Amino acid sequence: MSGRFSAILCGVGGQGLVLMSNIIGDACTSSGLRAITGEQHGLSQRQGSVSIHLRIGEEIRSPLIPFGSGDAIISLEALETLRYVEYLREGGVALMSSRVLHPVTDSKRIIGDRGKNAAYFDRDDVERRLKQITENVFAIDALGLALEAGNAQAENTVLLGAVSVLQAFPVDGNALRDSVIKMVPPKAREANLKAFELGIKASYERFCSSLPCKKP
Repeated sequence: MSGRFSAILCGVGGQGLVLMSNIIGDACTSSGLRAITGEQHGLSQRQGSVSIHLRIGEEIRSPLIPFGSGDAIISLEALETLRYVEYLREGGVALMSSRVLHPVTDSKRIIGDRGKNAAYFDRDDVERRLKQITENVFAIDALGLALEAGNAQAENTVLLGAVSVLQAFPVDGNALRDSVIKMVPPKAREANLKAFELGIKASYERFCSSLPCKKP
């Protein structure tokens, strides 16, 4: 499958976003697709914001996605999805983990208010705001599926499997599996492959009634 595809990969430090990007890039190389990325690590060692611009297509020259033109946001943390929403085009896809990791500034605000008016921003709030941009907002329990697969750190591979079935995503699923096998450490390989399959299953069960998907 060929075509252009631009996505923001985002989350917080320690969630494996760079590995996720590297797997996609390796799969593109083996499939003859041109892919370029631009990374911003932030305070990644302190669970700070991490984002990666991923662009696939022969005519792509810049690694950075212009505002309002991204086809998707693929997010390992729900709040981070909102942080980068300006890159998403109208009608694009926001595929995110349902997990919320509140920054310390949120806790400070609520403690300072003594709970009188302030409240944590939750996933429902995130989805409500995202739907001002696109109706294609889909949350998946990536952590729960990673735990089911046997490795809590395989959240990134769950989302990788989930996005792989979208018709707009031009990378072949088998190429992605091969890249998972190549790039994940041997001791974590089996769990990550299972996480990848669970992500695929979640997409077919929950999202593909609303989005065009590849045939199983």
